[in-house]
Amino acid sequence: MISIDNLSVEFSATPLFTDVNFVINPKDRIALVGKNGAGKSTMLKIIAGIQEPTKGVVARQKGVTIGYLPQVMVLSDDRTVMEEAETAFAHISEMQERLNKMNDELSTRTDYDSEEYMELVERFTHENDRFMMMGGINYHAELERTLIGLGFQRSDFDRPTKEFSGGWRMRVELAKLLMQKPDVLLLDEPTNHLDIGSIQWLEQFLAQRCNAVVLVSHDRAFINNVTNRTIEITCHHINDYKAKYDEYIKLRDERREQQLRAYENQQKEIAEIKQFIEAFRYKPTKSNQVQSRIKQLEKIVPIEVDEIDTSSLRLKFPPCLRSGDYPIICEDVSKTYSHTIFKDVNLTIKRGEKVAFVGNNGEGKSTLVKCIMGEIPFEGNLKIGHNIQIGYFAQNQAQMLDGDITVFDTIDRVAKGDVRLKIRDILGAFMFGGEASDKFVKVLSGGERSRLAMIRLLLEPVNLLILDEPTNHLDMQSKDVLKQAIKDFDGTAIIVSHDRDFLDGLVDKVYEFGGGKVREHLGGIYDFLQKKQIESLNDLGRNMNSAGSPTGNATSSDATPSHAPATTTTEQSPLSYAEMKERNKAIKKAETAVKNAEAKIEKLEAELAALEEKLATPEGASDVSLFTKHGDIKKQIDAAVEEWENASMELEEMKG
Repeated sequence: MISIDNLSVEFSATPLFTDVNFVINPKDRIALVGKNGAGKSTMLKIIAGIQEPTKGVVARQKGVTIGYLPQVMVLSDDRTVMEEAETAFAHISEMQERLNKMNDELSTRTDYDSEEYMELVERFTHENDRFMMMGGINYHAELERTLIGLGFQRSDFDRPTKEFSGGWRMRVELAKLLMQKPDVLLLDEPTNHLDIGSIQWLEQFLAQRCNAVVLVSHDRAFINNVTNRTIEITCHHINDYKAKYDEYIKLRDERREQQLRAYENQQKEIAEIKQFIEAFRYKPTKSNQVQSRIKQLEKIVPIEVDEIDTSSLRLKFPPCLRSGDYPIICEDVSKTYSHTIFKDVNLTIKRGEKVAFVGNNGEGKSTLVKCIMGEIPFEGNLKIGHNIQIGYFAQNQAQMLDGDITVFDTIDRVAKGDVRLKIRDILGAFMFGGEASDKFVKVLSGGERSRLAMIRLLLEPVNLLILDEPTNHLDMQSKDVLKQAIKDFDGTAIIVSHDRDFLDGLVDKVYEFGGGKVREHLGGIYDFLQKKQIESLNDLGRNMNSAGSPTGNATSSDATPSHAPATTTTEQSPLSYAEMKERNKAIKKAETAVKNAEAKIEKLEAELAALEEKLATPEGASDVSLFTKHGDIKKQIDAAVEEWENASMELEEMKG
């Protein structure tokens, strides 16, 4: 569908990538990977036609549609959530208006036998069939399902978008993009503003209902579940792997080992040639051989070894004072704006614990962090323990940096004592070595700014780390190193994150925010899911959505108080053999229903594709019956999809 040929991009005569070639095919699920600043976002902009390359061509098949979701976008504030989402279907609304006008004209005219009237009937029939084919009747229900899947509640549909945070408004833009069903979907960090449940929903949507997808993401679990191809940008070139991320890592390591061996052999060969030249340079009898070696040396093309981001990146928090036994104690803490964010929060965090705050956006995770930091007033009693030194990394920490000073000056202004002598070494360890340390902050990418903000946090010894979405914009290698550093950290850590892979194996306690309550769960992130008696994170999203809306104004009738024991789920007695047998039988029946629904959808989609090929011909375009058949098949597909969704949900509940 899209062919990238000999693409090159330069900034101030510095190459970003050179002579890049690859093709985007139907059903490709491509992950663009590479270190921060390698050019991933630039590549998406070029494919979308927003930015022009320095050299090369992006060839798109005629009629191919492209949808692009950037990391940052300008959002409208003068519509409700539903009105803004419906702008994705402006073309359908215009078509409906035309149909209404033609219908009014048909009902008022009486010249039934005239040629003009028959032409109007034919035109109305043709337009109506096209309207049905494009989902004119069903699009509103599908749009509602998409908004709910992304975490909204029906009560949010009529609220102005200006009442929502930037992350929630970004979800509206994502819903619009998904509903437009472009041939190629370009997504730049789509999970940055999504909670765990919504990420799982998006994974399923992209895997099952989209055509071609090219995405940039630092969420390892997300891209492993969505993609089937990985394009790595490294050393100003690309390496194309027909594999998902985890498989790509293994193949990349094998490739680099081969490169290293080839590089070492080449260096040995170069050294031998140079040694011969130096030994016989001034001997007339060897002049021809020396000249031959010189020419041989000039013809050697240096072998490049792929960059490895973790080669110099080392995170180590400095030694800190020993804090009191209980760094954080909350007693009946409540926070209310125009509605209740959370109420009667009771929790105790012990020294050395690593805990996670999870839940839907807007349920109060960052709000409680701000209460702990003393940034906002609250009700109740919140005690900060003895000798506590807090290191705080906020979601907007990177944006709070001064853009008009250099990277070096940013660190120089906060460094103290002997650390000032090692600034260049520290910057080099975070991939700001050489000329990069003299860049102005305003020209840095989001990931580079996040790394710079993290360096600032590292310069002062702390014994309580509070990290609010620390992995947004960090590449996967940097996240791995940060995760290991937090594991090795002697103090206490509170981590607000939706990144399942990052939290796995890192935290030993999970606090779940939802419905105005905060519930404690002992164990890691997947222990928490098991304790909730759910098998997939999609169930977590449903449980949280039933507990509260994006702004947390809903309440749960059966919500357990946050000071209740950690085991909040109803304990069940072991099943008997007969009950287990019946349960397994029911699960097999549900699995068969899911498979049958999938087969039905696949068959209908094949019929639809064949019909659309006929409609693309001049003969087919003039055949009204084909449009009617197309509309019928679309209805059958929608019904089959709904049947599949119900069967899948029933199966998940059984397994849960």
